[in-house]
Amino acid sequence: MSHRSVVAFLKIRGSFEETLNEAIKLIGGISYLESPIVLKPNICTGNDHTGCANVKVDIVKALINQIVNEKEDVEIQVVESESMSKYADRAFQKYGYNDLIDELKGGGLNISIINLSKSPLKKIPFKGDYFTDPELPEILTSAGSFVSVALPKTHELTMVTGALKNMFGLLPRKNQGFYHPNIHEVILDLNRMFRSTLCLIDGRTGLEGVTSGTPRELGCLILGKDPASVDATMTRAMGFAPEKIRHIVEAERFGLGSMDPEIVGDNVDSYSVKFKTPSGLDGKALITQ
Repeated sequence: MSHRSVVAFLKIRGSFEETLNEAIKLIGGISYLESPIVLKPNICTGNDHTGCANVKVDIVKALINQIVNEKEDVEIQVVESESMSKYADRAFQKYGYNDLIDELKGGGLNISIINLSKSPLKKIPFKGDYFTDPELPEILTSAGSFVSVALPKTHELTMVTGALKNMFGLLPRKNQGFYHPNIHEVILDLNRMFRSTLCLIDGRTGLEGVTSGTPRELGCLILGKDPASVDATMTRAMGFAPEKIRHIVEAERFGLGSMDPEIVGDNVDSYSVKFKTPSGLDGKALITQ
């Protein structure tokens, strides 16, 4: 990359929104975001019984408030797709996203919520490691900026799941397990096609697992403009070495961030929590040489 990536890592102080406001200032603001903004929260299950598997709607509201503070005339599209563990429309309703959109619309904001699995498709000219000219939701092709909002979780196929893996949810196919044999290539292709330029990790509580598992208290927030940089920082906060995690290392090679970003705010090592390595970890998730 031509510049050294900057990532804000902050222990939560006061409210989440107050800490987020501080983090935004530390990375130089977010007025660069272009409309329409496609905001992709990680909503991965229709049964979040731990309370730590899905991005909470209040986090999305806090981020939208910050975006609107810097960009008054903006369109925001909150998106998610169906998956094996959820129907998107039901999850939007159950976890308060429909209510949030209605509230913000009532306040005059140009905002919508979109189920990508029910959206028209368009062929996208692209030749990647997995996809060649894929048919994907047309609305993604007209985005001004992509924003990825995720949680620190472990995953047996990728070791960790954060800002990069979150974009897997742009795929409209409900049986997303179809892509699991090639998950690393798919993640990289999606992030190359739809590069997030703002990534937020709600690190208050992470999860040893994807949709279920053991919650782990981190009490932090991670924010940056480059997804690989944010995920590398998140990975260190979880007690893992990002240099060994395949999709993060390969994302750096494609210019999606840095394995060694400049950290502003608090010291990651001082607040790291050692997560357990997921049982049944796929050997392809790690780089061993």
